[in-house]
Amino acid sequence: MNMDYDLFMQEITRTARSEMEAAGYEQLRTPEEVEEAFARPGTTLVMVNSVCGCAGGIARPAAVNAIHYDKRPNHLVTVFAGQDKEATAAARYFFGEDHIPSSPSFVLLKDGKVVADIGRHEIEGHDPMSVITNLQANFEQYCEEV
Repeated sequence: MNMDYDLFMQEITRTARSEMEAAGYEQLRTPEEVEEAFARPGTTLVMVNSVCGCAGGIARPAAVNAIHYDKRPNHLVTVFAGQDKEATAAARYFFGEDHIPSSPSFVLLKDGKVVADIGRHEIEGHDPMSVITNLQANFEQYCEEV
């Protein structure tokens, strides 16, 4: 059985993108879109998306479910590592030298400043509920009630 790898990856990517968009996350595909989104006032949750198993099985479900909380970010955005490379590089540059580039990961911004960071090491090997709890603890500390 021959499978076209590119078609397979395109389908996985399309599914991963649509999952995030259906939950209300805005896709940032260019450095300009990243710059514009990160300059918004209020709180912004950034998910660095990926096609890996821990993204599909842990991070995306956590991203989708964590936002059902009394306090939540004003803006939900995502960059796709390995797919939108320039946008992802711009986001990681903005996150600063202390940010360990990993995917999947989450970064919470408040008025354009990084206030919280959840790296792959806090996602991979954990269950979605623990990541949701971690995200919501950050929402509790930095976000306003909806």
